[in-house]
Amino acid sequence: MYIFGWFSTGRDKAARELLETAYSSLKKGDIEAEFTFVFCSREPGESTESDLFIKLVGSFNIPLVCYSYQKFKDGRDDYLKVGALPRWRLDYDREVMDRLKGFNPDLCVLAGYMLIVGKEMCRRYDMINLHPAAPGGPAGSWQEVIWQLIESKARETGAMMHLVTPELDRGPVVTYCTFPIIGDLFDSYWYEIEGKSIDEIQRSQGENNALFRLIREQGLKREFPLIVSTMKAFSQGKVKIVNGDIVDANGKLIGGYNLTDEIDKIVEGKN
Repeated sequence: MYIFGWFSTGRDKAARELLETAYSSLKKGDIEAEFTFVFCSREPGESTESDLFIKLVGSFNIPLVCYSYQKFKDGRDDYLKVGALPRWRLDYDREVMDRLKGFNPDLCVLAGYMLIVGKEMCRRYDMINLHPAAPGGPAGSWQEVIWQLIESKARETGAMMHLVTPELDRGPVVTYCTFPIIGDLFDSYWYEIEGKSIDEIQRSQGENNALFRLIREQGLKREFPLIVSTMKAFSQGKVKIVNGDIVDANGKLIGGYNLTDEIDKIVEGKN
């Protein structure tokens, strides 16, 4: 049986919905695997949202480990940087790994985990994370990605799962899907902003811009299915992480496992 670990800060409804979706897929047998733990970087009483997340994990009877990075940070004046991170962050990672001793996940999924992972934890676990762009696409938050797509007049975008490394959003592509942002659904919205600069669009409409909202809507439709389909692909051995490399079932090095057809069928309700 394939074994997953799950990391989250549990800060919002999306964090709960994602865990529910993944757990449901495991319970129904769509993914032949189990959770060995859920780690939450908040503790009970820190916020209403994370309390709801913690309660949800308890209802699933998944072993839960909570350790607050805020409480760990409070009172520490050690902000000397080691690489890209302050030293307290690396110390926090060590404490987390100590608390997770005894759990042996095959793969860890970061799902709404709001901390950059340091080198030592990256070496300890194989970890994957979602980035809301296609391979080779823009970096940054989902908002930054969409604005860059509009500014560059991109023809397609997508979403990918990548291997977690200390460099934010720079790990090797694990799985991905793509979708067009031109054609019947999009063309009238591109026409509306023709001749306008990105600064003008942001000043006048911001995230209420119709093209911006449509790209986000189409991306969101694919993000949850991509995470679940990625977990399924790993549990079936279709994609693996070997010494930091992404390989297929035959051990061949790949630049990511393309799940576009599978995700399209899910989005279209055919799967």
